[in-house]
Amino acid sequence: MSMKLYVGNLSFNTTEEDLTRLFTEVGSVESASMVTDRDTGRSRGFGFVEMSSKAEGEAAIAKFNGSEVDGRSLTVNEAKPRENRSGGGGFGGGRGGGGGRSRY
Repeated sequence: MSMKLYVGNLSFNTTEEDLTRLFTEVGSVESASMVTDRDTGRSRGFGFVEMSSKAEGEAAIAKFNGSEVDGRSLTVNEAKPRENRSGGGGFGGGRGGGGGRSRY
């Protein structure tokens, strides 16, 4: 079973090919992707790597978490499922309340 990793604090110059090359040092990389800003297309400084097994994923975390690449100390851990961002919480509105006071 594969393991998806979050890789943070990447140099903005890092490419998906760079990620793949780096992580193949510890095992077989199924996929690598950089997250980019949808408006500018510029890297947001983090990405995801999917290793072909849990053991390889754990080896990658042990080797690369806290290691320096391109002058940046990487954050590498198991990727967590994305939380629902429906925006349904909170109080919405924006109209100030009078607290029930009457001015008459």
